[in-house]
Amino acid sequence: MTWRQTLGMLGVAAVLVAGCASRDSAMTEKKPLYDRLGGKPAITAVVDDFIGNVAGDARINKRFADANIPQLKTMLVDQICQATGGPCTYKGQTMQAAHKGMKITDAEFTALVEDLVKSLDKFKVGAQEKNELLSCSGRHEGGYSRPVAA
Repeated sequence: MTWRQTLGMLGVAAVLVAGCASRDSAMTEKKPLYDRLGGKPAITAVVDDFIGNVAGDARINKRFADANIPQLKTMLVDQICQATGGPCTYKGQTMQAAHKGMKITDAEFTALVEDLVKSLDKFKVGAQEKNELLSCSGRHEGGYSRPVAA
């Protein structure tokens, strides 16, 4: 697996929030999701913990064996930050392009979501915010569109 494919696998987690910034304002309170999550410091803490969960998860950690972890963290934080209405700019590939040809299984996707939920729970992210993050995601052949339940 190439480093680009490995980078793309972590991007699967970012797809969990990729559509959040454009969601109907009826789904959000007065503040953007970015602010309700606690801004970039809170997103960074969750991503750091999440990466640790993935590294310890035998179901998927082989996908990240050759990854540039600092770069993965930076890109994931920027993508989540931007997607939730924050001031960051994600400069990576689209999720569909990043995952092309990776043949990510439903089991791998589920494992990644479980690792993310574990981190969100550890940092006591509120149910509404967690559900907004997770409802922005999903998977279909060649991309992601099936909603994920918390």
